[in-house]
Amino acid sequence: MADQDGTSPKSGEIAISLTHHGKPYNFTTNPTATVADLAAQIQDELHIPISNQKLMVSKVGLLKAPFAERPVTDLQDKKITLIGTSTEEIASLASASQSAAQRQAHLAAARRNLPKAYSRRDPQRALEDSTYTFATVRPLPNLPHPERSLAFLERLKADPGIRAAMRTHKFSVGLLTEMDPLSYTEASHEGTTRILGLNRNAGEVIELRLRTDAYDGYRDYKTIRNTLCHELAHNVHQNHDRAFWDLTHQIEKEVARADWTRGGRNVGGEQFYEPEAQEEVAYDHGGWTGGEFVLGGGGSGGGGALSRREIMAKAAEERMKKQKQAEEEAKGNR
Repeated sequence: MADQDGTSPKSGEIAISLTHHGKPYNFTTNPTATVADLAAQIQDELHIPISNQKLMVSKVGLLKAPFAERPVTDLQDKKITLIGTSTEEIASLASASQSAAQRQAHLAAARRNLPKAYSRRDPQRALEDSTYTFATVRPLPNLPHPERSLAFLERLKADPGIRAAMRTHKFSVGLLTEMDPLSYTEASHEGTTRILGLNRNAGEVIELRLRTDAYDGYRDYKTIRNTLCHELAHNVHQNHDRAFWDLTHQIEKEVARADWTRGGRNVGGEQFYEPEAQEEVAYDHGGWTGGEFVLGGGGSGGGGALSRREIMAKAAEERMKKQKQAEEEAKGNR
């Protein structure tokens, strides 16, 4: 049973302590139990589906579903951090997404009902905005507070500089999502290197490292936006050659210039740069081709897997829907 009062286990039982969202929890279990049994107990007590659970265990590493039949005694007296989204939080994310969709539908309906004399929207611009964009934005539902990541991704999609650059270069991306901070992190004798972004199959999926390593914070918005500029350049060039860097710098400048929220100026007179190999944070290792993209680690409770075909189908469906809406608005403005 899980508790937070630090009571001692009954005779013949062992205690396993862990933290979740900064709160301590104690579980008592039979010493013959397995880690899989502990995961089932966590599911019963904290309502976190087993498929959503990840255990960061000191001196052991990361354990995730499906959990191996290893003895639970391996976890005794070790520092354990539980990462996982409860069924209530998943429902909250779904509700937030539904509310956002309803707001967008309401705004679209309001625009359609505007008198023609007051309609200033350029039909061609509307068609380009619906075509050259991110067809889908989605956070990882198995990480804490996915609604915050959703808001971060929506902000990037709506960024006036990003939208302008995507129109200029005719970039269409199937899925914009976040990267699990535990992924693409390499440790060596020289330190730890963290990859900030990844572009799969020339714009099929773009992943961005939004969160800090502790999962409880988010990286600087302008840094992530520059990373997105870098990943968009991989839609054209896979390797980090001169042509790639020229395009990356061009996109960065276009984004900064078109960002009307900053008056078209760079805050602090920032310079665009190419990261050095020895830097702790790198953009990526170049364009990535092939393979499948799994959202949230797979499993029915963690958001499931999106195959290449599914991502492309969803992107095509979203583009057709937005194009049809733009064409209908164009007809109404005539």
